[in-house]
Amino acid sequence: MMAPSGPLSGIRVLDLTSVLFGPYAAQMLGDWGADVIKIEPLTGDTWRYTGLFRNRGMSGQFMAVNRNKRSLALDLKHPDGKAALARLIPTVDALVTNVRPAAMARLGFGYGDCAKLNPRLIYAAATGFGQDGPWAARPAFDEIIQAASGLASSIGSDEEPHFVPSLIGDKICAMAMVGAVSAALFRRERTGQGQMVEVPMLETIAGFNSIEMLGGHAFDPPIGPTGYKRMKNRRPVKTKDGWLTMLPYSGDNWCAFFEAVGRPELIEELGVRDPVLRSQNIDKVYDRMSEIGPTRTTAEWEELLLRLDVPHTAFAKLSEIGEQPHLEAVGLFADIDHPTEGRIRQARPATKFSESPAGIHRMAPRLGEHSREVLREAGLSDAEIDTLVANKAVGAP
Repeated sequence: MMAPSGPLSGIRVLDLTSVLFGPYAAQMLGDWGADVIKIEPLTGDTWRYTGLFRNRGMSGQFMAVNRNKRSLALDLKHPDGKAALARLIPTVDALVTNVRPAAMARLGFGYGDCAKLNPRLIYAAATGFGQDGPWAARPAFDEIIQAASGLASSIGSDEEPHFVPSLIGDKICAMAMVGAVSAALFRRERTGQGQMVEVPMLETIAGFNSIEMLGGHAFDPPIGPTGYKRMKNRRPVKTKDGWLTMLPYSGDNWCAFFEAVGRPELIEELGVRDPVLRSQNIDKVYDRMSEIGPTRTTAEWEELLLRLDVPHTAFAKLSEIGEQPHLEAVGLFADIDHPTEGRIRQARPATKFSESPAGIHRMAPRLGEHSREVLREAGLSDAEIDTLVANKAVGAP
């Protein structure tokens, strides 16, 4: 294990989250240097058992969002488990939870309860729906949010919605959570005050999707339909030997492109000099691109487009993403030796800090791997910890 060096080094976080939204947010805090303590039930985070694994409870998906954490297994329905968590709360800077607020309050760990134990605490609640709305108590998962936010409608259509084939709602909201916790910590440094932070999935994704997808409904009364025509019409371009995406962007870019491929008549036909006309004709533009694409190989297109300074790229296969030229050059994917799971591959933190680099300093933990260590730090004796383990309030290997 390496010492964390990120900008949040010295910050301590309790991670009472499971599955993806909360764990991914807490992992990013850990990537950025925070000491993250993952609180799990004695059966473990259910994400441990989702996806492929060499050893039960250590799936690749779990390890991808739970590195840079220590695991403490607690039964929070057991009085002694609750007491152990209460001992930890005064020692941390932030608590992140995606347990529904009403359930946290029933456990005795709502924001008010925790603020009494630690007035400087940043209490971050990852919720499905804003707690000031009528859906506050509902459970939420990525599909629910994609459906309710209009995202699925914008990906497909109002008549036939489609899900994005990625848990994009969870991951976007995790990024929002990291920003919110960091901002609250910054304010606390100035004022000394803790506070509650809530990141509701529905509101976050609906706002995210609305930026371009409100379309004409961004005006009152509406001046046109919803949606963004270019998003509906963009598609990969088939080449002689593969696939490419290319996007001449400015009027000059489009003109240079059509001149270079010997189709100058399309400049006027498609109105590409004028961004308004170009946008109105975008379906025709992509039709012409699909006709032009098969005239060259992918490599020939890349040579031409690079010379014209036209944004473009060949498509990377998911199975070969580690060999994508830029990602390979910057070393995004690292092969790492996990002490129990063998050789694993993960993407390193993408964000770079010049003076306090983020990094992977601790592998994803086995369930309860650090229970004894964390409780000792909270002041419990070995005899007290042995009793908690014997009483099944704490899980430890």
